[in-house]
Amino acid sequence: MKAYRITPGAGLQSLERVELKSAPLAAREVRVRIRAVSLNYRDLMIATGSYPLPAGFSPIAASDGAGDVLEVGSAVRDFKVGDRVVTTFFQTWPSGERPANSGHLALGGAIDGVLAEEVVLSQHGLLPIPAHLDYLEAATLPVAAVTAWTSLFVAGRAQPGNTALLLGTGGVSIWALQVAKAAGLRTVITSSSDEKLERARGLGADETINYRTHPAWEQEVLRLTQGEGAHVTVEVGGAGTLARSVAATRAGGTIALVGVLTGVAADFNPFPLLFGAKSLTGILVGSREHQAQLQRLVETKQIRPVIDRVFSFAETPAAYAHLQSGQHFGKLVIAMG
Repeated sequence: MKAYRITPGAGLQSLERVELKSAPLAAREVRVRIRAVSLNYRDLMIATGSYPLPAGFSPIAASDGAGDVLEVGSAVRDFKVGDRVVTTFFQTWPSGERPANSGHLALGGAIDGVLAEEVVLSQHGLLPIPAHLDYLEAATLPVAAVTAWTSLFVAGRAQPGNTALLLGTGGVSIWALQVAKAAGLRTVITSSSDEKLERARGLGADETINYRTHPAWEQEVLRLTQGEGAHVTVEVGGAGTLARSVAATRAGGTIALVGVLTGVAADFNPFPLLFGAKSLTGILVGSREHQAQLQRLVETKQIRPVIDRVFSFAETPAAYAHLQSGQHFGKLVIAMG
């Protein structure tokens, strides 16, 4: 069985293609032939050492995979051979409050991930693929789409007619645009590229802002919302954009912090949060039930994700490099052959 391992903190050059033995199957486990894997910014953070992981372990890379069931354990009732399935990010968070130790069982970090020809996972760490999606499309669901869902509708409690502010045009932001529009939200999205903003308008974005043209883009958000600001902001930038995101969010609104693309070290004034009664919430993907909720919307509205580019398994290092470049619009996917 071919796979890619990565050494946390050792850079992209530590991606190593390896040959491994197939793992044994326990009673409640499922063997899955992986057909497609999608990459997330977390995968870069692991490579650079900026994602908190225990030392001394080089996991099979990546967390988001889709494929079909090859074999089921004797106690498995949820799946059968031939079923099309997609992974969940956390393997031990079915629903409700996030368990304290759930981070230790997130794929592609403290445990092996899915960038392999086959994987063995708990039946509770998988979901059926929405019928209208292929494997490449389904592989984009577990992190980016679920993060968008929990940001907007769990933390943000968004309702039809509310305004969502989305930063950038990467995987989470484009998924957030798609699910926001499907749920009847008004959307404002930012980018430094007019070409990407034009593509976002094609996906239904109501308002677009080029942050190079408008460096004080929070003021443009306020102008577009008659001075009120967004009900929920999906903040992917981190330290470099957080203060502007807070300013662009209306009184009583929510800033869902999902990424740190612009860094982690900066002074932050908390008083605009306090006096605006605004909520700043850290988002770390979501539970299996959150993913099931998201997938029901995707299936009902027949949403198809935006895939920027598909790489072959042999091109995995190039896929990581393209992710690092930040040139993509939507998701990057690796086809497993």
